[in-house]
Amino acid sequence: MCWHCDNPGKTRNDYLIEEVRPLIRKYGWMVQAVDSGGAQPSFAYTVGLTDAGLPELVVTGLRERRSSQLLNYFAQQVVRSGPPESGEVLPAAVGWPAFEVVPLSSPSAHLVTAVLMYGEEFRALQLVYEDEHGNWPWEREFRGGTGGQPVLGARHRG
Repeated sequence: MCWHCDNPGKTRNDYLIEEVRPLIRKYGWMVQAVDSGGAQPSFAYTVGLTDAGLPELVVTGLRERRSSQLLNYFAQQVVRSGPPESGEVLPAAVGWPAFEVVPLSSPSAHLVTAVLMYGEEFRALQLVYEDEHGNWPWEREFRGGTGGQPVLGARHRG
């Protein structure tokens, strides 16, 4: 279940105070999963990297557990080494495909919890992954993600 479902009488501000801020204090960020109930592909994003002057990270079309693993891994990398550049291709690693970094054109349109924390002005980068055949979502042959992989911004390469 989700926090809001388990706490029907509580507000979004209660969620920030009781759940989001404590996780950010403890870990430096938290992962917010969004399950659209099948109407659209699910997605997940970090909240808290903005506090360190870094962009939030987003992934679409993966199940919640896989999204959380991926975002936690890359958030650690971003905190240690700084954010990747828009258009940069991050090479495949054991258990992960290659990723291309795409800036979100309007992060506030998708990342509601980040908007509640930071207002409308924050940056976000999507980690767009290739499928098992090396195809990207902007290629006709792409077959990947649970229900597809929407790209929420414009590519800066290709």
